[in-house]
Amino acid sequence: MKKILVTGSNGFLGQKVVDLFAGNNLYEVTAISKGPNRNPNQAGYIFYQVDLLDQILLADFLSNHIFDAIIHTAAMTSVEACEADKAACQLINVDLVQTLASYCEKNKTQLIHLSTDFVFDGKKGTAYNELDAPHPQSEYGKSKYASEQVLAQSSCPYAILRTILVYGINGDPNRSNLVLWAKAKLSQKEAIKVVNDQWRMPTFVDDLAHACQLAIERQAQGIFHISGAELMSINEAVYKIADYWKLDKTLISEISAASIGQADNRPRQTGFDLSKSEKELGYVPTTFLKSLEIIDSQFKEFGR
Repeated sequence: MKKILVTGSNGFLGQKVVDLFAGNNLYEVTAISKGPNRNPNQAGYIFYQVDLLDQILLADFLSNHIFDAIIHTAAMTSVEACEADKAACQLINVDLVQTLASYCEKNKTQLIHLSTDFVFDGKKGTAYNELDAPHPQSEYGKSKYASEQVLAQSSCPYAILRTILVYGINGDPNRSNLVLWAKAKLSQKEAIKVVNDQWRMPTFVDDLAHACQLAIERQAQGIFHISGAELMSINEAVYKIADYWKLDKTLISEISAASIGQADNRPRQTGFDLSKSEKELGYVPTTFLKSLEIIDSQFKEFGR
């Protein structure tokens, strides 16, 4: 039985990872987050309330536990928040990774670290592979690239999973993302504005959680690209969401990234070459349409 630690377990991905591993008797799961446990599913794992930025508290917690793997989902992910508070961004996205890497070096613990397509500038024009040179354009992207460099310079056994525009649903009604936002607004007959000049390969959160499991099972090391396989503009994704739930597409108006100040701090086009993850991890992404079908069934499962 492998002992797994999930950081940021109250987060969107964190909850999904905990739910996935808690249902598998091959793993003993420990979850930690800054606040009280918000996961409606509280069976099959141990939860500790630990502020990851409290160095004394975190050091005490880590000194009393030995894990086979850490899935590090905790991060400051808002582009605007990282720009507004660069010091906090550095502490959460970079310094904390150094602390975990040091623990993993000492204990030979595998570290599964989540990163982002925002380490790239979006100017390549074709899908990025793991060997492409990062060139982040925002404080968020720079911090995540810096965290990758921390691991590259350590002797910690690590796998970095870069991902793109994660969407889906979990048990926390306060969590939102592109799919839930668009569906909720259009269901309420509210008009929405959607960027039409940014392209992504959106990632189903269930796929990303599964990729974390695959990385542990395969004892993966290095950088892996994890996303959906379909490149689409943000507005195209929203039209697909509206079509699936038969919502009024006339409520959708298209705008440019520049009109809302997102032209320079977000890459114009990112997509991933998934061949390495498919070959080495056995990763197979869910199609966008199929993921909407799954999410639709999960609304009932989560009582939403």
